[in-house]
Amino acid sequence: MRDARVSLITLGVADLARSSRFYEALGWTRTDAGNDKVVFLQGEGIVLSLFGRDDLAADAGLTAEPLPRFRGVTLAINLASEAETDRLFAQAVAAGGDAVKPPEKVFWGGYSGYFSDPDGHLRELAHNPFFPLDAKGRIDLTPPSEEPA
Repeated sequence: MRDARVSLITLGVADLARSSRFYEALGWTRTDAGNDKVVFLQGEGIVLSLFGRDDLAADAGLTAEPLPRFRGVTLAINLASEAETDRLFAQAVAAGGDAVKPPEKVFWGGYSGYFSDPDGHLRELAHNPFFPLDAKGRIDLTPPSEEPA
């Protein structure tokens, strides 16, 4: 078993319904596993959890503080082409996301842009020609001799 993995990402949000609609518009599937305080959305091999921001802070034993615009974290989706990157960026903005930096060719040789969701969580969309994607859109940088059994 590999312990170096992420199986669920939880975002603290101000409005569960609004955030759920936003992520559903981007292709996430809402599940029946949640309740009035948390929503679970299924993605490809990962679950996105939306939790009321104040409730999430309390669950962690913290106080919710005002949020800065840049929080030092981005969640990225790598895509198979520049056109796919542009398409998903436009879809995110149409669904209510904020266009932080439209996709463009970048210094590292790829193509990427940033948007934020309705709660300001920063997302990157990128086409990285150096990270080939498998049939399910996943990146696997494991050398062939070290592939898991």
